Amino acid sequence: MKLVIISGSQRKHSQSAKVAEFLRHHSQVFEEVNHIELCNFNLPFWDGEQSSKNDDSSAWQYISHQLIQADAFILITPEWGGMATPILKNFLLMATVSETGHKPALLVSVVNGISGAYPIAELRMNAMKNNKLVAVPDHLIIRNVEQVLNAPTTKPLEERDISLRDRIGYSLQMLHQYSRALATIRNQKLSDVYPKQQEYAYGM
Repeated sequence: MKLVIISGSQRKHSQSAKVAEFLRHHSQVFEEVNHIELCNFNLPFWDGEQSSKNDDSSAWQYISHQLIQADAFILITPEWGGMATPILKNFLLMATVSETGHKPALLVSVVNGISGAYPIAELRMNAMKNNKLVAVPDHLIIRNVEQVLNAPTTKPLEERDISLRDRIGYSLQMLHQYSRALATIRNQKLSDVYPKQQEYAYGM
C-alpha cells in the first residue's frame, strides 16, 4: 500500500511540512510513503480547462502520477482565517476521480493555537464532491503545533505530546485498514460496472 501525504501550507519551512515529515517517518504500516509539499511545485490557478494542467510550466503531471499510484492520502492544512489554504483547495479542484476516486484520506489541521476545527469541517463539507476522495471518520487537529512533534531532545515529552503521538499511531493504522478495504471496492467497480456509469462521474 502506498501513502501520499499532501501538505498545503503556502509557506516554505512550515509547521505543516514538519507535521507531514513526522507522519512520513511514522507510517511504517504503509510499504511506500511520499510527501508532496505543494508550495514547492508550480501549479496553475485552476480555471476548469484541462490544458492548464498540461502546460509546460505546470508540475501537475508529476503530481498526477503520484496520485494515481497512491492507495491512501493524508491532507494537511494550516488554519488560515478559519479556512483551509487556497493552495490546498486549488489542488483538490484539479484532482479528478481517475486520480483520487474512492481512496481514503485522513484530514489534518495544523494551528499555532487552540482552534483548528474549521478547516476540517470545510474539507468534509465541500472538498470531495467531484474527486470522490473518501474522508475517513477520524481526523487530527495539531494544536500549539510549535510545541509538539519536534525532533528528539534530552527534555522529556509533555503528556499532551505523548497522547498526540499515540493518537497519530492509531489514525495511521486505521487509514491503512481503510486503504485495504477501499482497494477492494475500486477493483469491484471495474469488474461490476453500473450501466451508464460514466454519466455519474461528478457528485450530485
